[in-house]
Amino acid sequence: MGYLNVYDRSDGREIRTIAVDPERADFVRLAFELYATGKYTLTDLSDELYDRGLHTRPTPRRPAQQVSLNKLSLMLRDRYYLGFVTHKGEEYDGRHEAIIDDDTFGRVQSILDSRTVASERRRVHHHFLKGSVFCGRCHDAGLTSRMIIQHVVNARGTAYTYFFCIAKQSRTCSTPHVNVIRVEDAVEEHYASIRFSPAFVDDVRARIAATLADEETATRLLKQQLTTQLRALDAQESNLIDLAADGTVPQTKIKQRLRDIELERTHLSERLKKTTDELAGGIRLIEACLTLMSDPQELYRRCDDDQRRMLNQALFAKLFVYQDRISDHEMNEPFARVEAAHRAHGRNRSERSDKPDPGRPQTAPATGETRRAAPHPGGGSSIQNIVRDLLTDFVGCSSKPRQVELRGFEPLTSSMPWRRATNCAIAP
Repeated sequence: MGYLNVYDRSDGREIRTIAVDPERADFVRLAFELYATGKYTLTDLSDELYDRGLHTRPTPRRPAQQVSLNKLSLMLRDRYYLGFVTHKGEEYDGRHEAIIDDDTFGRVQSILDSRTVASERRRVHHHFLKGSVFCGRCHDAGLTSRMIIQHVVNARGTAYTYFFCIAKQSRTCSTPHVNVIRVEDAVEEHYASIRFSPAFVDDVRARIAATLADEETATRLLKQQLTTQLRALDAQESNLIDLAADGTVPQTKIKQRLRDIELERTHLSERLKKTTDELAGGIRLIEACLTLMSDPQELYRRCDDDQRRMLNQALFAKLFVYQDRISDHEMNEPFARVEAAHRAHGRNRSERSDKPDPGRPQTAPATGETRRAAPHPGGGSSIQNIVRDLLTDFVGCSSKPRQVELRGFEPLTSSMPWRRATNCAIAP
């Protein structure tokens, strides 16, 4: 839709090509622009385009009709409109003219993804919390039941919107309907409860700074060692070429060893290039979480409905509603791991503040009053261990990277069973 198959008969040849459809290309642009606003569902979009004059092309068996939702969904995902073609799984620049710009296409994909993640069916009622809220009472009972939305109009014509547990339809849940405004207020209030404390943010950032300082020293040593290994490979390759010129070693063995050296050189070059990329990526991810969670409620308040939808779905897998409050939540990664670290940090500070002053007489606790320290995953409770665990989760390594490859500091040596020059085993 939006393009035509045409024939170019210039230069005495007939060339099949693609041209923009002057009648329907504007409808395609309109479809992307309307959907990018976040105010249209596929059903709304199909109706709007039909009202403005977009119909399917009639065939001998089928008259012109409204564009189907499936057709619209495929069209909004199709990168052909950006000027690309796909052949055997590979994407290439096409020779046809693009109809949609990258920014509009990207906004459309974000909205489509957010509505897919929430498993929403938005053909009847719109709301940015649909797909994110679940029944708190069912959750307490070990069940998972989504909250769905209902519009009610009373005898005076006043409309009300409610969330209710889908299990009420099978009469397995007795949770009452909750006004949608009360649920909205509860979610906004809940955002204040997930805010990271300034002490946690400061401690993590201070530890990250120390980690980066350690990384700089370790990386310098690792690069030095990798460079030595690369020089050793160059020496081996040079000596192999000399042996090949002598003609005393079978050519097939020399070729195989040269291929092995090239593979090892590629591996070492890539390792040299990525010595800091993994750790830096993990630290950027932690920093993004700290920034977002420093005041998430204020950020949430500044968002429009579509932005709130995406923020809810980025942070939370589920928000559990009980009456007019959020009783619990399940966070998505990586926020779940950073939130767990925040809780551990809070427990540690609380335990430190509860430690008795050595200079004061100790008072035995009252009967039945016992304190039980919550275990900290990772075998430690300091901020060093917390940051170490976060970096381990995010980059798959400790906060201090290995200073050398697993083989040690020694440079590579040839494993050939024949003679070789002395400088083949060491760097020149």
